[in-house]
Amino acid sequence: MTSIIEELEKKRSQAREGGGKKRVDAQHARGKLTARERIDVLLDEDTFEEYDMYVEHRTNDFGMAKQKYPGDSVVTGSGKINGKLVYVFSQDFTVFGGSLSEAHAEKICKIMDMALKVGAPLIGINDSGGARIQEGVASLAGYGDVFQKNVLASGVIPQISVIMGPCAGGAVYSPAMTDFIFMVKDTSFMFVTGPDVVKTVTQENVTQEELGGAKTHTSKSSVADGAYENDIETLYEVKRLIDLLPSSNREKSIKQISEYQDLSPDPSLDTLVPDNPNKPYDMLELLNKVVDNSDFFQIQAEFAKNMIIGFGRVEGRTVGFVANQPLVLAGCLDIDASKKAARFVRFCDCFNIPIVTFVDVPGFLPGVSQEHNGIIKNGAKLLYAYGEATVPKVTIITRKAYGGAYVVMASKHLRGDINYAWPTAEIAVMGAKGAVEILYRNELKNEKDIAEKTDEYTNQFANPFIASSRGFIDDVIKPQSTRKRIAVALDNLQNKELTSPYKKHDNIPL
Repeated sequence: MTSIIEELEKKRSQAREGGGKKRVDAQHARGKLTARERIDVLLDEDTFEEYDMYVEHRTNDFGMAKQKYPGDSVVTGSGKINGKLVYVFSQDFTVFGGSLSEAHAEKICKIMDMALKVGAPLIGINDSGGARIQEGVASLAGYGDVFQKNVLASGVIPQISVIMGPCAGGAVYSPAMTDFIFMVKDTSFMFVTGPDVVKTVTQENVTQEELGGAKTHTSKSSVADGAYENDIETLYEVKRLIDLLPSSNREKSIKQISEYQDLSPDPSLDTLVPDNPNKPYDMLELLNKVVDNSDFFQIQAEFAKNMIIGFGRVEGRTVGFVANQPLVLAGCLDIDASKKAARFVRFCDCFNIPIVTFVDVPGFLPGVSQEHNGIIKNGAKLLYAYGEATVPKVTIITRKAYGGAYVVMASKHLRGDINYAWPTAEIAVMGAKGAVEILYRNELKNEKDIAEKTDEYTNQFANPFIASSRGFIDDVIKPQSTRKRIAVALDNLQNKELTSPYKKHDNIPL
């Protein structure tokens, strides 16, 4: 028995070495951790249970029979993050550049199946040169199998992709189908075709960073949800997110016992909205004062900054927040903001996370570019997402809520459950001056007349009380009591049940 155990330990040691010391040192020289080091940082200490440590590739072409490593080029298994079960795979760049083989794909598919079976989040750490060329179509088939698992897992368990190196070609489509993508600045890249191919086909000279780096994908393409300075910071942000999410769609967002702010009034909110309706304010300040311990986890902070999305807790319960940001484009809805918020709303609805919406929106952004690029269909994505969502929905209008944008932002008309307004709210078809110029265009003689009629319209319509008198607003609340009113509303709605007509699936305007 002793000799067998020694042989077992020898094989384990060989697997843990990955591609060998030279390649591990090269990985470190690039500022990157190895596959196993990343798992150690991500998971609670001594909780990692590894699977398929001895699996090897099965190809003999191109001299591959002489190049075999236990575990091939990916480490897979389960573990815990802050006590919560997760499944994880971590591609090993020190073994064949982390390239995906048939065996590599089978290992990933196995833990995806296990995560689905038990209802636990899946975290994929990507650091790979792509499909293993020596295996030809077998590696492509492996990618296809992984893609299909991603589709089946969507909306059932949270799927998080962490890009910690190259991710190119077909490899990018698995992360693209997951719920969140995090990248590391300067060392991670995503693109369908690399700089060399781009130059050959289009004659464009572009660097890896410009084409598919973290800055590009967090601020321009919206492919990634966040980018951080190094491997360790990125993995800690993943841990922070996992702590906020349910394990599967079987769970509801419930209160967790933890330290959190009390629900006493916050008088500072009474002066947050400026007296001048054209002066902006920072909606993030409001969000940080509403969530427990001012701990707001923002998603896609660098993209479509006129819309804020993210997670926080209210009395220990995870809540998804959507808010217009008056500091950017006056909080207007445009194509990017609509898509950003729509995807987030649908994620929350998938996983039974209540949605709280803060509204300060003067309308949709006008312009030829917006119209030609499909603001109609893209704006409808957000409308559709709110309309189909069956989770508890609480809406607070802080200032402007004009026109169709008022309806789109989780209004009572889209099955909003509790709709509040601050006394500063202005709910109208459009701004007072624009309305006056249309209503009285044949009567107005000069600027004085316009100003008088504008004041008259503002006093009559630019307030929350007409909408409240129709039941579209449930209550006009003091800003200082916002946190408590949200908490009470969520408590009242925790057993909400709402059904929709039978359908195979919907057909959101993509």
